[in-house]
Amino acid sequence: MKKYFLLLLLFSILFVSCSNKDNTIEEEYTPIPYSLEVPELFQQKLIAPLIPTNNPLTEEGIALGKKLFFDKKLSKDNTQSCASCHNPRNSFTDSLRFSLGVDGLPGSRNSMPLFNLAWNFNDKFAWDGKELSLERQALEPVRNPIEMHSSWSNVTLRLQQDQEYPKMFLNAFGTERIDSALVTKAIAQFERTLISGNAKFDQYLLGNTSLSQQELNGFTIFMSEDKGDCFHCHGSDNNPLWTDNDFHNNGLDTSFNDLGLGSVTGDPNDNGKFKSPSLRNLVYTAPYMHDGRFSTLEEVINHYSEGLQNSSTIDPLMKKVSQGGVQLTPLEKADLKAFLITLTDDDFINNPSFQN
Repeated sequence: MKKYFLLLLLFSILFVSCSNKDNTIEEEYTPIPYSLEVPELFQQKLIAPLIPTNNPLTEEGIALGKKLFFDKKLSKDNTQSCASCHNPRNSFTDSLRFSLGVDGLPGSRNSMPLFNLAWNFNDKFAWDGKELSLERQALEPVRNPIEMHSSWSNVTLRLQQDQEYPKMFLNAFGTERIDSALVTKAIAQFERTLISGNAKFDQYLLGNTSLSQQELNGFTIFMSEDKGDCFHCHGSDNNPLWTDNDFHNNGLDTSFNDLGLGSVTGDPNDNGKFKSPSLRNLVYTAPYMHDGRFSTLEEVINHYSEGLQNSSTIDPLMKKVSQGGVQLTPLEKADLKAFLITLTDDDFINNPSFQN
């Protein structure tokens, strides 16, 4: 009887122990939601930013994305990060015409600057629009042989073995298991926080500063159909993104080695069309155009003034292509440049939240 009682007691203890273990619910960490700091002018002029429902912004996701953006573990030999070709000091682009990959090979296009991406409502990214989301855009550089030249299996294994990353992924996404989908989600979260909206012209529109007569003249030229005629593709005082985020053939060539949008759609009518970049922070984003062919703002202005090349897909907005361009005088060119410089946002370039 005593032996039976002891066995029953032991069984009861084991049962309770196992039951407690099975029923123990570890408290899961809940990421802290993050709201974008939308500039006042954007609130007045633009609709709300586009945030995917399957990748909401959180403080933990953004912190993880920032760490990944600057981490050279994403490249084959630990020598390059996303920031290598998208340098914060260059408004998240590269001062080289063509960025060099880990093997020292140049690409064929200039790195696009990264900011105000949450307002890209057509959801087409890259010069040719081949990537249909920020998350998808972040996939290619890792495995591209002339960029980071790695593989996602190698990268995720490297991150999995890191002392910090598994816990950061757990806090951001509820799992320590790292894969390419979660890596690119985190990077996209960080990139959506890259907002530039505090240039001199922004403050002018808010009534907080004034412009010089030369800058005002330049804005008039920019907005004039008969002069600069820039606003159709590059925004206005009512579109502070300073881009339409659309694709145009802006008269760079008569024929095309790089088909641009046409290489994605397969439609010959899209050949030679590339995405209009924002005109913000131009003093930091040289060289210009999809292939970085222009080193200075003066060269860009000269192109539209007297350097347009006709072709079968030339944009109808290039109305004066038969004359070579809009034919600005030297004074008008100087005025236009003065206005463009007012779109410079030094606070964005120096924001510590965007630095490594």
